[in-house]
Amino acid sequence: MGEVQHGSRSTGSLYRRFVGPLLARDDGADAEQLSQLSLQALGQASLRRDWPLVSGALAGLGGKLQRHDPRLAQTLFGCRFANPVGLAAGFDKNGVAAGLWHLFGFGFAELGTITWHPQPGNPRPRLFRLVQERAALNRMGFNNVGAPAARRTLERQRLAPPGQRPAVLGINLGKSRITSLELAPDDYAASLELLAPLADYAVVNVSSPNTPGLRDLQDETLLRRLVERLRRLPACPPLLVKIAPDLEDDAIDAIARLAYEEGLAGVIAVNTSLNRLGLEDRRLPQTGRRLAEEAGGLSGAPIRHRALEVLRRLRATAGPALPLIGVGGIDSPAAAWERISAGASLVQVYTGWIYQGPELVPIILDKLGHQLDRHGLVHIGQAVGSALPWLP
Repeated sequence: MGEVQHGSRSTGSLYRRFVGPLLARDDGADAEQLSQLSLQALGQASLRRDWPLVSGALAGLGGKLQRHDPRLAQTLFGCRFANPVGLAAGFDKNGVAAGLWHLFGFGFAELGTITWHPQPGNPRPRLFRLVQERAALNRMGFNNVGAPAARRTLERQRLAPPGQRPAVLGINLGKSRITSLELAPDDYAASLELLAPLADYAVVNVSSPNTPGLRDLQDETLLRRLVERLRRLPACPPLLVKIAPDLEDDAIDAIARLAYEEGLAGVIAVNTSLNRLGLEDRRLPQTGRRLAEEAGGLSGAPIRHRALEVLRRLRATAGPALPLIGVGGIDSPAAAWERISAGASLVQVYTGWIYQGPELVPIILDKLGHQLDRHGLVHIGQAVGSALPWLP
């Protein structure tokens, strides 16, 4: 274990040395361009991961970042998760690196958001760093190649079938911008029907703030209609819904009830926030405007508290049986444990992972194991909803 930990630290030091300076300023290297360059390289590596030189380099990466602790493995909604830490949707929008995410230590990765129609998204710039706050503002607008092209991208990578992969792969689906709310169920259904054979699970994204009208689909009546349409599809994979942090308590309760009544596999809490959470007067150097004047969703450390509140509300209403995935402001082992202790069976990272680099995942996994030891637990499932504190 000592060598592996040292390898993780060396990977992290390289990231801090070469990528850290690019992330050190709000107006440094363009955030979206950095992500695209990274994904292009990862996409090429995923396509060529069986080539000797590429496979050797990838094996070295996995040796440094992966952890194999059976106490952290769980089976939820028919999927076996090697560990509870996943990559949130929004990074690998088109699934170009689907064959690689387990090598970064993830127990699962959520691809997308994918819509039926290809769409360019909102005008640039549309992704902004808030370095001091370890946060980001995005108004991407579901930019993606569309479900048919995404399926071809996934097929080219020759992935193992669902259930036989080293990391579980979820596919996050959204409504095409040009599709009306009335026709939204058919729009989602077309994407799901095409991509279902490649998905371990699927997510109904009705909570992005960057597609006009999308959040209206969180209304109990509209969401029930949408879910019922999708569940009628043949071979529908386990279906989850992703909700916004800005919902009122009664809306959260309604979604928890709907999830139970409609047999949803779980709920993901939460997406980005339209609330500026005390950062209303913070200015973006790229535009000169205050956050209160900017469109887009806030992610990262500032939404940690609200994401935790929503998760606790869901758990209290839904009871212990419904699997919950916690996301939003998870950038440390303590934050991951806090979410698990509050009722999340799984957690996802994104903004914190970008700021801290690849070593964040193995550090979280190592420290989760340490918390099990400190509390005298033998399996991570015992910690879910336990309300046990983080012990330093």
